[in-house]
Amino acid sequence: MLNWVKPFNIFCLLDNQQYHFDTPAFESLLAVGATANIHVNAGNAFAQLKDFYNEHPGWLFGHLGYDLKNEIEKLSSANFDGIGFSDLHFFVPKIVLQLNENQLTIFCEDDAAALFEEIQSCSADISAPIANSPVIKNRISREEYLATIKKIQQQILRGDCYELNFCQEFYAENATIDPVSIYHQLTDLSPNPFSALYQFNDKYCLCASPERYLKKTGDLLISQPIKGTAKRDLSDKRLDEQRKTNLLNSNKERSENVMVVDLVRNDLSKVCLEGTVKVEELFGIYSFPQVHQMISTVSGRLQNNTHWVDIIKATFPMGSMTGAPKKRVMELIEQYEQTKRGLFSGSIGYINPDGDFDFNVVIRSILYNRSTQYISFQTGGAITFYSDAEQEYEESLLKAEAIKKVLQ
Repeated sequence: MLNWVKPFNIFCLLDNQQYHFDTPAFESLLAVGATANIHVNAGNAFAQLKDFYNEHPGWLFGHLGYDLKNEIEKLSSANFDGIGFSDLHFFVPKIVLQLNENQLTIFCEDDAAALFEEIQSCSADISAPIANSPVIKNRISREEYLATIKKIQQQILRGDCYELNFCQEFYAENATIDPVSIYHQLTDLSPNPFSALYQFNDKYCLCASPERYLKKTGDLLISQPIKGTAKRDLSDKRLDEQRKTNLLNSNKERSENVMVVDLVRNDLSKVCLEGTVKVEELFGIYSFPQVHQMISTVSGRLQNNTHWVDIIKATFPMGSMTGAPKKRVMELIEQYEQTKRGLFSGSIGYINPDGDFDFNVVIRSILYNRSTQYISFQTGGAITFYSDAEQEYEESLLKAEAIKKVLQ
């Protein structure tokens, strides 16, 4: 499927990497080509998206950029952006391929059997073209990072906020990569349940995300914020289990997680029936190839006749990537970070013909602009008053490890 899709200039692959957190679940969903699309920046993007969807009910795929915050709240973004994704892009696909364990379903206007033969005729191997390894640089130095954490903690001490998600950028210039090959290597090294490979013209997102932002099934909403990370030790099973236990029992990680859970509960209560928002699971520990993560699950029942665009507007950006209180920390994020987040800490997902949707959180992701040959990836974590600046820096490097390994 990935070799077949290469000639198209718009496509979106969503891949759960056989985690099967939901039943029934698709193994992967691939949307190809566009019969119509919308790409706009913050201003009246949500109103335009609503009009677009009302004209084109059915499958929609696309992204929500972090800087839609500027429309939701009176905020702005002036930091450097080396990639250039629009704040919002959705497209009506020409073809949708839904792959389950034993079945491929093709949604299209064309001859599905001929399409299947076309895909089958493509190579089943993804070759890695010979290329020079990009030279990866840090946007801020270790000293700057540590000093910034101290400043954020002073803001917390003054009562400006409780928790702030601070991120740093790693980047490479004059870089030429094959996105399909790099994505394949990234998800082979770090398979995660909300992975995505997304292309819009000359811009790509290669995403190995473990986190769901929001899912709608009928009138049920589910959000699964992640806060809490521990490095795995696959060479020593006993030590690996101990790290899981330490993560579960860490007061610091629990306090970070519960703050975000409260924020998500508050966001869902804006669009859900009174009394239906509840925490399904608190401090769940889930293991991935590189790290153990602390994940909580919050659900709610939707108010009648709530448009899906209004659900997104009420809950975006996701609390796990901002902190609390949300508006104030987004102001401080703009002040302390040196790179515009763009699609990073935004979301990629789909709306199906029933009006249900599922969106991820764009983290553990490589963003690439083929025209400018610029690569960007960001990592970060939740900063509280009790955070250790050195440990936070090391955690941000840990989250970047798989991406650096693939690129170099």
